[in-house]
Amino acid sequence: MKVMAVECAVLVMLLGLVVTGRAEIYIVTIEGEPIISYKGGENGFEATAVESDEKLDTTSESVTSYASHLEKKHDMLLDMLFDRGSYKKLYSYKHLINGFSVHLSPEQAETLRRAPGVKSVERDWKVRRLTTHTPQFLGLPTGVWPTGGGFDRAGEDIVIGFVDSGIYPHHPSFSAYHTDPYGPVPKYRGKCEIDPDTKSDFCNGKVIGAQHFAEAAKAAGAFNPAIDFASPMDGDGHGSHIAAIAAGNNGIPVRVYGHEFGRASGMAPRARIAVYKALYRLFGGFVADVVAAIDQAVHDGVDILSLSVGPNSPPATTKTTFLNPFDATLLAAVKAGVFVAQAAGNGGPFPKTLVSYSPWIASVAAAIDDRRYKNHLTMGNGKILAGTGLSPSTHSNQTYTMVAANDVLLDSSVMKYSPSDCQRPEVLNKNLVEGNILLCGYSFNFVVGTASIKKVSETAKALGAAGFVLAVESVSPGTKFDPVPVGIPGILITDVSKSMDLINYYNVSTPRDWTGRVKSFKAIGSIGDGLMPILHKSAPQVALFSARGPNIKDFSFQDADLLKPDILAPGSLIWAAWSPNGTDEPNYVGEEFAMISGTSMAAPHIAGIAALLKQKHPHWSPAAIKSALMTTSTKLDRAGRPLQAQQYSETEAMKLVTATPFDYGSGHVNPRAALDPGLIFDAGYEGYLGFLCTTPGIDIHEIKKYTNSPCNNTMGHPSNLNTPSITISHLVGTQTVTRIVTNVAGEETYVITAKMQPSVAIETSPSAMTLKPGASRKFSVTLTTRSVTRSYSFGEIIMKGSRGHKVSIPVVAMGYWR
Repeated sequence: MKVMAVECAVLVMLLGLVVTGRAEIYIVTIEGEPIISYKGGENGFEATAVESDEKLDTTSESVTSYASHLEKKHDMLLDMLFDRGSYKKLYSYKHLINGFSVHLSPEQAETLRRAPGVKSVERDWKVRRLTTHTPQFLGLPTGVWPTGGGFDRAGEDIVIGFVDSGIYPHHPSFSAYHTDPYGPVPKYRGKCEIDPDTKSDFCNGKVIGAQHFAEAAKAAGAFNPAIDFASPMDGDGHGSHIAAIAAGNNGIPVRVYGHEFGRASGMAPRARIAVYKALYRLFGGFVADVVAAIDQAVHDGVDILSLSVGPNSPPATTKTTFLNPFDATLLAAVKAGVFVAQAAGNGGPFPKTLVSYSPWIASVAAAIDDRRYKNHLTMGNGKILAGTGLSPSTHSNQTYTMVAANDVLLDSSVMKYSPSDCQRPEVLNKNLVEGNILLCGYSFNFVVGTASIKKVSETAKALGAAGFVLAVESVSPGTKFDPVPVGIPGILITDVSKSMDLINYYNVSTPRDWTGRVKSFKAIGSIGDGLMPILHKSAPQVALFSARGPNIKDFSFQDADLLKPDILAPGSLIWAAWSPNGTDEPNYVGEEFAMISGTSMAAPHIAGIAALLKQKHPHWSPAAIKSALMTTSTKLDRAGRPLQAQQYSETEAMKLVTATPFDYGSGHVNPRAALDPGLIFDAGYEGYLGFLCTTPGIDIHEIKKYTNSPCNNTMGHPSNLNTPSITISHLVGTQTVTRIVTNVAGEETYVITAKMQPSVAIETSPSAMTLKPGASRKFSVTLTTRSVTRSYSFGEIIMKGSRGHKVSIPVVAMGYWR
């Protein structure tokens, strides 16, 4: 329960100003192809390049010898320029980009920048975290898992790589003992580190890779081995939560405070987990470590990457959002056939808050599913106040005296401890609290995480209270109130007006002497049962915190001709594994499970579902998987109404508005339909290059610097990239874009229709087409400005097949006169 800007999000922050003479971490790219794109030409070294979507064979002699050659060149360059001991090389990047990260002074960085053969020298970014019932909500047990052999085969032999805060390997969600034995996965070549404390292996067949990356963190002086663990051990909780959502074992009982909140399962419960820890408890991490982790994951042979990493604003050091060491590394990963799911960011509900920009990435927004937790407080005056609280009720048909924390202080001198927070039982009078309901105040300390509901419940329990009430008297903008499980009756009154009703009733019912001291406590109440969820049909909805489009292409926030986010998935109140070491959420310290919210939780839903698609269609490219997910998604809620998005009203209260593609992309994921999409929009490395080369404002030298590829494409306009969405940010008069669909089912005839808001006209050609299995066909879409409204128009193209397939893509355009 925190301000959304600092909740469980993984965000990339720019480092502070350079201090002359002080060493910094830099990411350097140099001339020469990385392994993935080296086509030969250097004396004695055979070509290692892969075609688009082809896996890298890192065991081949040609790859290992060329990798060694690149690393020697990195070392020679540094040795030639600087005295040994005056710098420290942290990593050599060889597979996806050609370069290295190094810890040196700003003056040395300038020398390096001017050295022949050096393409770019960029100061590292610092990173922090972007931060179950959903299998049933998504229809996996009945509609998807049976097609792959049931939950005990769902995701079999698919490897999902997690670049996050590590894993707690002893959790039952990651156990290999309660399932059929796991065999080897020959295609995966990752390694397992040994826990330096227990000397035990981190891997068990379910977890098949576990490594940590902290060289940049150590060089920056941020790493503390006592709490950060110099191993893949999760010192935070976030990494374990993410891995369990995507690939945790099926049917694991979620027990917290003696209550069972159902059974947890990952989206692909039989998939393997490969851990690449690059984020840490207090400081987050550094992009140099993250890039090293991604490079290693692709080298090792993961099929899917789940990322909750993204910049909190466009990187100021590069001219475009799509070109930097991080996105360029992910482009190379996709070229190597790895599907990447990335959290869209938690800066919502405001426009242009996305932190995932590039077309090769599946950017995931967060939805609220159909489960809500409600509770209520019944007062002696007959009023019932609604609130949240995952707690048991007080004894039925019994009321309890209510006492306010400020009225039961042992000594007024303890006011410096903010006693109304109820964080310290020793400052309150147990004789006055015992057997009664303790009333506490929800201050800003709860927002920033220095106070917690867990601590309130511990205080109330230590004092023998029958229960507690936490009243919110003012709301800071951006604060969200997630229900928290507690072991005794407890409720959080989140509505300020309801809190005022409680305070007024308490004050009227509580006689005081002339000094203000309470003479007797007369207010009474009872707390309801909040343990059972209520299932709503008004789901899914776009969560308030979920980042919104339009997508941007540069640091000046110019709109891009590419729709983001791509897709919506559950990301609110998600139960999953937690590390008992975890301190990311103060309400779950020491627990084995946590229920938290964020686009961090949405991304692994898509990563796990992508694993199910990869299992059924092993030869599909990352773009094909992304297309299947997007074109089959839904834009309706469970009641059949258009999706709604949470938004702020003028008074900063939460309201619901009709959602747009800038909120949900193509719509909410529908896993069952995605397994059999009918048609796919495929795209590959050449297409992504074409997108970069036709995007206005991008220097072709920048493109060559990051991709090692020249611009010689014929795409014409970035909107022609073969994505399952169409975006034209500056539609002048009339523009025609093309798309190519490929049939991945039996022969079928599709009828194409299109609709658009009135200010932009839309036409498609042809109006129908028949495709044989495996055949591809081109169609065109013509958009024409009818009136200039200075706002985007939204529409949709629907392709209905004669065998029942339905393919839809969103269309977004802003019209201008010539």
